[in-house]
Amino acid sequence: MRGLKYLTGYSEHVTDKVGQLIADNELGNVLLRRYPSAHDIRTDRALYDFTVEVKNEFLRKSQPVSKVTYDCRISVINNALGTHSFVSRVQGAKLKAKHEIRIASIFKEGPMEFLKMIVVHELAHLKEKDHNKAFYKLCEYMEPAYHQLEFDTRLYLTYLESAGSPLYKI
Repeated sequence: MRGLKYLTGYSEHVTDKVGQLIADNELGNVLLRRYPSAHDIRTDRALYDFTVEVKNEFLRKSQPVSKVTYDCRISVINNALGTHSFVSRVQGAKLKAKHEIRIASIFKEGPMEFLKMIVVHELAHLKEKDHNKAFYKLCEYMEPAYHQLEFDTRLYLTYLESAGSPLYKI
C-alpha cells in the first residue's frame, strides 16, 4: 500500500493489513488496546532521570550521559525519533566528551513502551555507533521486545499522520 512511509520495507501483506485498519478507523483502537495509557514523563528532568535509570541498569560501565531532552525540532518525517550526539572539546590539556540524547517531543504523549524503546535505541549508541548486528543485539538485551515495539511505534506514527489527532491526551 502506498502512503505508509513509516512502514517502508515491510511486506505487502503487512502494509495491506495496516491500510485496512486505517480505512476501517481501527488502527487507533488496536494501539489503545495494546498500550492503554500514556506515560507521565513530561519534563526534561524526568526524562533524564528515566534515561539514567535505564543506563545504570544495563550499561553501568559506559560513558555518562550529560543531557537528555525532548526536542521539538526533531522531525519524525526525516526518520529520526531521537538523536544521540557526541561532543568533544579541548579544555586546557584535557579532552572533554559529552553524550547528549534528544527525543522527538511527539513522544511526550506516547506510551511508556515507545519512550523506553527510543531511549534504549539511543543508549545503545554509547557502545555501538552503527546500526549493525551488535547494535540490535544490545537493544534486545536492554528491551527484549525491542523489534515489536519499534514496529508498534511505526504504527503509532502512521496513526498520527492518518488521523491528524493525538491518540493520548496530556
